[in-house]
This record gives sequence, structure tokens and C-alpha cells, in this order.
Amino acid sequence: MCGFTGFTNYIKDDGTVLEKMMNRIVHRGPDSAGKFIDNDIALGFRRLSIIDLADGDQPMFNEDKTLVLVFNGEIYNFKDLRSELTAAGHTFANNSDSEVLLHGYEEWGENLITKLRGMFAFVIFNRRDKSIFAARDMFGIKPFYYTFMGNSFIFGSEIKSFLDHPEFKKELNEEALAHYLSFQYSPTEETFFKGVYKLPPAHYFTFKDGKMKKTRYWRPEFSDIDGVLEYFADITDKTVRESVEAHKIADVEVGSFLSSGIDSSYIAQAADVDKTFTVGFESPDGDRYNEIHYAKEFADTIKVENISKIITPEEYWSAFPKIQYHMDEPLADPAAIALYFVSKLASEYVKVVMSGEGADELFGGYRIYQEPLTLTLYDKLPFKIRRIIGKLCAFLPQKHGINYLVRRGKTIEERFIGNANIFSLKERNEILKSDVALNVPAPQILCDKFYSEVKDKDTVTKMQYLDINMWLMGDILLKADKTSMANSLELRVPFLDKKVMKFAETIPLKCRVNTVTTKLALRKAAEKALPRRTADKDKLGFPVPIRVWLKEDEYYNTVKQAFTSETAEKYFNTDKLIKLLDTHKSGKSDQSRKIWTVYTFIVWYEQFFVNE
Repeated sequence: MCGFTGFTNYIKDDGTVLEKMMNRIVHRGPDSAGKFIDNDIALGFRRLSIIDLADGDQPMFNEDKTLVLVFNGEIYNFKDLRSELTAAGHTFANNSDSEVLLHGYEEWGENLITKLRGMFAFVIFNRRDKSIFAARDMFGIKPFYYTFMGNSFIFGSEIKSFLDHPEFKKELNEEALAHYLSFQYSPTEETFFKGVYKLPPAHYFTFKDGKMKKTRYWRPEFSDIDGVLEYFADITDKTVRESVEAHKIADVEVGSFLSSGIDSSYIAQAADVDKTFTVGFESPDGDRYNEIHYAKEFADTIKVENISKIITPEEYWSAFPKIQYHMDEPLADPAAIALYFVSKLASEYVKVVMSGEGADELFGGYRIYQEPLTLTLYDKLPFKIRRIIGKLCAFLPQKHGINYLVRRGKTIEERFIGNANIFSLKERNEILKSDVALNVPAPQILCDKFYSEVKDKDTVTKMQYLDINMWLMGDILLKADKTSMANSLELRVPFLDKKVMKFAETIPLKCRVNTVTTKLALRKAAEKALPRRTADKDKLGFPVPIRVWLKEDEYYNTVKQAFTSETAEKYFNTDKLIKLLDTHKSGKSDQSRKIWTVYTFIVWYEQFFVNE
């Protein structure tokens, strides 16, 4: 696990500039550094040594040094690829997984991507024709950002490395802010920095003579096959365990995160690690936000050590600005801070951990996936009538029953934009000062292209497909990568594996979700090795007491100060922000997610545009 940064075209003092850019991401690779510079390109690399500790440094070259590689990630099938390439006549200089990318590109060209099993973002520069070939893994586990500024093409693992390039112009993308208020993350290829883009998951590009050509090389293809739950549970268990075994490859100790739920528990048991790591929160609500005792109890049953930490409110709030700096873009998921602290804890003992990200998207784990299956007498009304009722109810004050009628008057494409839906279109336009928001497409427009790709599928599959393409990359994997790498820790996600995905695509709806529970095949598989209590436990993720803290005077005043700051005045109608805050504190309605979304942006903005 590492980080890279670079740019094309010669600039004055390019070595000094590159060094500064590399220093911005030293947390991604504190073990060593490397540079390659000529008149056409500058490549910088920071290494966290995991495989081939002695000889895996980068930038890395092929035999005649015509190809130069910088690579972030792990290739889990590199030994098989190495054998295939050796048989084809290639000579390897070291035992790292990185080198198979160079020889693989020599042998297969762009088709290399289809052979890789792993998490990756990499750049290969061809010194002969001055071309670049770069790619990102199928799920977007590893980040890749790029921009065209001045005469330079700048790219890297984190946006913050671009800040030291003399041609980089730092400017807020207000369209991204409008989208963010709906999704709680940045959902498009554009980022919060104007002119900076993400390479989407499952894409590669070629860059030559100033022109970029992007290609998508994979997309999920759900095609249910017939079978009973026991069959799919058996294959799930075999497939997940094989993936876990593949993900264990390392020359250093591997640990595992552990909550009280099925996903991390299943991974920890299958991985047979020595150490697991858990965090919980200090809260007036007692154990509601602290599952450490559940995790310790489970760790005892599988005979592994559990190392835990209680996070105090003071720790959580004081670390928040630093964490938002590490995120590169604002992410209003409170669980990101919990992930930062459990990563920090784990980094004191190991260099690599496994985690359960991706199980919900692949196996149907979110409770909202049950909604289309939970039919009531009201659903027997013709949809046209429900639509009219829903439109009328939209003008009434938001309450649980009213919201139900509004949602039931919409198609899934209209009502589901992912696991977060913070501000409505009307609300975000009212809360923002700039007229830019008025011209930003509705959230549903961004989702349309993915829904159109599965228009013939059932409603739950449509929801999963959308989450795999948007929520997974924009929220789940963003916080997983950035919070772990902020602590120089490699995080591996065995559920998000090529072979696991290929099988998950075949699981029929009846073995994924029903009206009683979720992740049926995965839960049934987990029952083989986990206590029934763990296998059947509802998903909680990292429950964080934001709702409780925002009613306390200290944190109410902290947020109020932010909501009346110069930054808030610049972008928001602050009277509406204060109204949200007061409504929540009085207990009239829970506005914590909306408050936290705005507060997160303000804190992030001040890290990059005020304090930088």
C-alpha cells in the first residue's frame, strides 16, 4: 500500500516541486520514497512496505527501462501471473506484486486489466512514445485523481499533493457542493476542486500528445440462476473463504477490524488472525453506541485477541478537522471518524488489516432493500392514485407517516438515490446562497444512467446496482482508504473481490433479501462458523452519537459558531442553518444528519481554503 503523485511536462525546479508533492502524502508511505524525472514526466512515490520488503521500491522499471511504473495497491494473483509471464519469456528482477504490472503490460497491453485480481491504481509511462497507461480497480478501492492545469497533466493518489504544483489553481467547485448536500459525498467524476476529476472505478485511460481516452473495462452483470438457499450459502462460504486466503498474502502481520456484526466477524473468523480491533463511543445513552463488549465476547469464541478503545466526545470533535483534511473532499458520514480511530488503534500493532466493506452492496444487506418487498394494503391502490396522494403530501410538514405516503407515490428511480438522501432539491436550493445550485441537475438525473443499465431488473437489484456504482465508491471506500492511509495502515476488503463479485451476481433475489431479513445467503453461510446471535445480528456499522451530542450546549455552540462563520455566510443562508440547529436541540425533530452535512463542509473548506 502506497501513494504516488506526478505530472507531465518540464517545469522549473521540478525536483523540488515533486518532493513537496510527495511530502503531502508521506502518511501513505512512510517507509521509503522514490522519484523519476525527465523532460517529459515527473513521478513520485511513497511506500508502505508489505510485500518484498527489500526489493519492492518504486518507481519500478522493466528490463530495458523503457517503461516506468508507480502503483498503489495489491495484486493478489500476482504469483499466478508471474508464472504465466515467466513461461512466456519474461525475466523478473524482484519478488514484488508490482513487477507483474510492467511485464503484464508488455505482454498483454491494455488487456492486462482483465487479468488482475486485487485493488489498484497505477500509472505506466512509456519512455519510447511518451504515452501513459493508467487504471483503477473494478470497485474503486484505491483512489486516482487527475487534472489539466496550465501545460501540465497532474495526477496522484490524493488531491492534496496537487497543491504544491505551481500551475495548480485552487478553486471551489460549487456544483459539487450542491450535489454533496443531497448525497453527503461527492457523487460525480468532478471533485470539490474545480478542474480536478476522479478516474471512475473499473476504468483505464491512455494519454498521449495531450489527449486522454478513457475506457470502462467492467460493470456488474446480475443474472440470477435457480437454486435453493443452502446451495448459495455453501458456495458463498467457499468463495469468501478463498478470497480471504488470497487477501492474507503479506510479508508482515495481518489483523482484522471487528464490530459486533456479521461482516467483520465473518472475515475475522475466516482470516484466523491473531489480533482484532474495535472502537466504541462514550455517550449519555450508555451502550447504544458502544459494541465493544459484543466484539470481545465474539473474539473470545474464536480465540483471538481483541484490542479496543473508547472514543470520548472531546477526541472525536478535536480530531474532526484533521480527518477532513485527509479525506480530500468532505464526507458527512459520521462513521468515517470512527474508522479513523480504529485505524489509528490498529496501526500501533500491525501494518495490514482486513475489513468487511462491500458485503451489503454485493449480498443485499441494507435494510432499505426490504422496502420494495414490504407491501401493505396501501400499495394495492393503483400507482396513479398513490402518485397524486404523494404529490399532495409533499406540501405538508415532514413526519414519518407523511414521508411514507410521499415515497410510495414515487418509482424507485425517483425515490432512491442511495443510502443517504440528506437535503431535498427544494431544501438545498433554499439553503445555498449561490444561484449555481439552481442549475445543478437533480440527484435523480445523476442516478439515471445507472438505472438505465438495469432497467429490466427487479427493484432490489436496481438499488444494489446503484449503490455499487455510486455509494460504494463515493462513501464507503473513500473513508476506508483515506482514514486507514492517514494512519499508514493498509486496509483490505475480501468481500470486494473479483471472484466473490462474479458469484454474488448469480444469487437470486429470494436468497438475498426478503421481508424478514437481509443478506440471506451470507448469513446462512456465516452460521457454519459464527454464533447464531452474530450471524443474525442487524447491521449497525459504526453507530455514532452525533444526534445526542448536538443537543449538548458545548457541541451545539461549536456548530453554531461554524454556522455563523465567514465561510457559512459566503455559501449558505445562515438563518436557515441556525433554524435547523435550534429545531434539533429543542427535540422537535431530528435534524442531525443535515446539520452534520453542512458542518462537515465548513470544517473541510477551512482546512483547504482558509487555513492552508
